Amino acid sequence: MTTTSTLVAEGRPWFKHWPKDVPMHMDYPEKTLSDLLKERAAQNPEGVQFIFYDREITFGETQSVVTKLASSLQKEGIKKGSRVALILPNCPQFAFAYYAVQAVGGVVVPVNPLYTEHELKHILEDSGAELAFVMDMFYSTLKKAMPVGNLRKVVSTNIADYMPGAKAFLGRLLRKVPSSNEPDRDGIVKFKDFVRNGTEPEPVTVDVHNDPAVLMYTGGTTGTPKAAILTPLNLVSNCMMNQKWGYLTEQDTMVGVLPWFHVYGMSVVLNSTLTAGLKVIVLPRFLTKDTFEAVKKHRPTSFPGVFSMYIALMGSPLFPSYKQYFSGIKRCISGAAPLPAEVAKNWNSSTGALVVEGYGLSEASPVTHANPMDDQAKVKPGSIGIPFPDTDAKIVDLETGEKQLGVKEVGELAVSGPQVAKGYWNNEQDTKTTFRNGWLYTGDIAYMDEDGYFYIVDRKKDMINVGGLKVYPREVEEVAYTHEAVKMAAVVGVPDQFHGEEPKMFVVLKDGYKGKVTPDQIREFMKGKLAPYKIPRIIEFRDELPTTLVGKVLRRKLKES
Repeated sequence: MTTTSTLVAEGRPWFKHWPKDVPMHMDYPEKTLSDLLKERAAQNPEGVQFIFYDREITFGETQSVVTKLASSLQKEGIKKGSRVALILPNCPQFAFAYYAVQAVGGVVVPVNPLYTEHELKHILEDSGAELAFVMDMFYSTLKKAMPVGNLRKVVSTNIADYMPGAKAFLGRLLRKVPSSNEPDRDGIVKFKDFVRNGTEPEPVTVDVHNDPAVLMYTGGTTGTPKAAILTPLNLVSNCMMNQKWGYLTEQDTMVGVLPWFHVYGMSVVLNSTLTAGLKVIVLPRFLTKDTFEAVKKHRPTSFPGVFSMYIALMGSPLFPSYKQYFSGIKRCISGAAPLPAEVAKNWNSSTGALVVEGYGLSEASPVTHANPMDDQAKVKPGSIGIPFPDTDAKIVDLETGEKQLGVKEVGELAVSGPQVAKGYWNNEQDTKTTFRNGWLYTGDIAYMDEDGYFYIVDRKKDMINVGGLKVYPREVEEVAYTHEAVKMAAVVGVPDQFHGEEPKMFVVLKDGYKGKVTPDQIREFMKGKLAPYKIPRIIEFRDELPTTLVGKVLRRKLKES
């Protein structure tokens, strides 16, 4: 029998700090997400799954629409293995299409609707998508990318299609609901017509261990995107882990502002409705006023986000008026980008909500680590926490990846577990490099402390080499965030004639400090907190930093600017 002491002795000290009532191991059903939806709808058809502009959509309604959509997809020739692109923001239509595609054994290809023609064309060609669901306001970009690859059918929808009737009518009347008439002219099938044409789909058998369910494109912020192949087991296991780790139940209401086309929002928000039975306040994009109003009206208990969202909310002049409505939020998990310790501290003291840093990547569906959420005393600022149930992790040497390193030795983080992808789509070389001997090599430089908590030092490719000395951007940024004037900070490596590279820092100042703080003052503040070679000689003030829709700072764009 494997005991906690045995696991600790085997080099897994995190089990000493395991959160209470969270199982170390779970049995994962041989089911797809569509199967879970059908079960949830049968158990609680009147349970609210989504709140979209005050319209409540139940599990029963979702299942009804998914059934008809699945039938229409089969009539269009979408079958097991067919790829279908979802070029949609957060909206009920995304969820309906997402589950319907998987119900017929198809493969979902989530796409950022703000992608350019060039970016969209690459994903459509690489994935071989045969059909695309698109929000009409983004159709013009899709039209420019066509004809491409195997794409032969487009289903168009409007953001107001599932809004409350009065709001949809008024929004169109006042032209506050964006739309495009191009799909009508081009004869593209409308979403609601596509639903109405459906009946009952033919049953499909899916191998949950091996059949692809989602092609999640990753790496777009650093190079040409490649798709991680996520199976039904990958997705189901990770959303079960998320539910148990976050103590989520049917009584919870979650802020759903993280984009579902990104793996973080897809798994932690959208899929959590199935495992926990909770309701999600669906927000198509992150706007501080809309988020404040949603929190005030629906009093959520959970708010997964990204550090930049928490910064924006706390920095808004509206925050003092809405702060009281955040009191019902019990737990927040911050992912997609490192959570500065100072931001976590301020959020906790401002709202009373526990916020912890988690870690994941597209190749792991995505979450592999998080700080325990049962006790503030178990949270370690600056740490990504400990591995999830049934998840293993180790630090290996940077040169070969073969040697496992000891406590506080810096190397590459490798992880394994049921949520880890099968590999990359149409990319055998990167699959061999990244997925080795049952381990996913993350490309993140990290170390583990004596308690089994892991710390991300930085991405391999973001490390700055100053005359042979390593500088990790996150370390410098953490110090910058402790300065009272700094709202956001990002560090990149820039060419230097003498040292080869040197750190450069981009800073967004808080409103009350603009024009009153100089780069020299910030450098002086960092003295004594960092070695001299780590202190940026070049500090540039910006009004804002370029970020992805998820809120991750685009260092590549900063380097190019």
